[in-house]
Amino acid sequence: MKPPIIFSFFSGVGFLDLGFEKAGYEVAFVNEIHASFLHAYKHSRKIMRIPEPRFGFHEGDISEFFLPEFKVRLKDMVKECLLERDVVGFIGGPPCPDFSIGGKNRGREGDNGKLSATFIELICDQKPSFFVFENVKGLWKTRKHRRFYEELKNRLHSNGYVTTERLINALEYGVPQDRERIILIGFKSDFLADIGHKVSKPSPNLDEIFPWKKRLKYPIYEVKAYPWPGTNTFIEDSDIPCPDGIPLELTVEHWFRKNKVLNHPNSSMYFKPRAGRIRMASIDEGDDSKKSYKRLHRWRYSPTAAYGNNEVHLHPYKIRRISVSEALAIQSLPLEFELPDNITLTDAFKTIGNGVPYLASKGVAETLLDFLGVKTCGLQHLTSSEQSTNYQETVTTSI
Repeated sequence: MKPPIIFSFFSGVGFLDLGFEKAGYEVAFVNEIHASFLHAYKHSRKIMRIPEPRFGFHEGDISEFFLPEFKVRLKDMVKECLLERDVVGFIGGPPCPDFSIGGKNRGREGDNGKLSATFIELICDQKPSFFVFENVKGLWKTRKHRRFYEELKNRLHSNGYVTTERLINALEYGVPQDRERIILIGFKSDFLADIGHKVSKPSPNLDEIFPWKKRLKYPIYEVKAYPWPGTNTFIEDSDIPCPDGIPLELTVEHWFRKNKVLNHPNSSMYFKPRAGRIRMASIDEGDDSKKSYKRLHRWRYSPTAAYGNNEVHLHPYKIRRISVSEALAIQSLPLEFELPDNITLTDAFKTIGNGVPYLASKGVAETLLDFLGVKTCGLQHLTSSEQSTNYQETVTTSI
């Protein structure tokens, strides 16, 4: 079986898509409503020399695909891909503030909340072979939102989909960030039968046979048990050695060095307050106990990269907020990934905070291929920074 073709919705600047592409999938179509995000999506792919989607980009609301002309066109595109590959998937993470514990919490009635139902309805209407749905843990964990989530699943089950779900943490995939997200994956039952997976009708889920844990690098219970450092008195440009007994890959400093954040094209992009330096300098390195003004610790992972709602993340050893290049590193993006210099800081940090960490996306994509029995050609899908084998040794030696 060849790697699947995917159609991407709520694409942002493409973190989720990039993980699937680097796992061997083809992204055939991209939908995003925000012009600045879509421009940044195109820019990053051009820089990384990734071909444009065969069906191009659509700037607009997902609800447009229920209009007759758009609906027919989308069906035709899906059919064309099915003739070529046998497997076509829809992927997307609808905007989540209405389900976020720290967000608006309006649930299904909010403008963003309604988009989750729209995406599920589009899946039921277009009937791709499989889908991947990503959202905040609040949709899955909060009682009033969980009822809505179960309704979405029931809608999928009644339309012939068999599902599996997991609350993942980006740390498990090697991302230097404590970020939980619910991932719901579904397959058409007749497609599963065609590839040899028989599912009993009374239980329309695959939880017992889907290999969720196969691609995990760091089980979360192990991550939390490591002797991570606490706080250190903030000293600008200080030098603190890396403590023993922690996985270097999960530290902020490892990714800052790996992605050469001070020499990155987005290194000078950060908010520069007219006042507040005294307050910034008073916060200890590693003190992330407050809702805002969290100072990262260089030898620890970052809290969730959420830069809205006045949440400010400070550089471990500089008197400033983190930069766009540093935020991209915390989201585990490859060194080569960059945003255009004409994107506003507000849009840059919003889309970074909304995105699925690249390595988590890639891990989920590879897990899906494992389940489908699809093998890809390894290194040909890696970025040049991922192919490097000398970095870890260099950093370990220099500490």
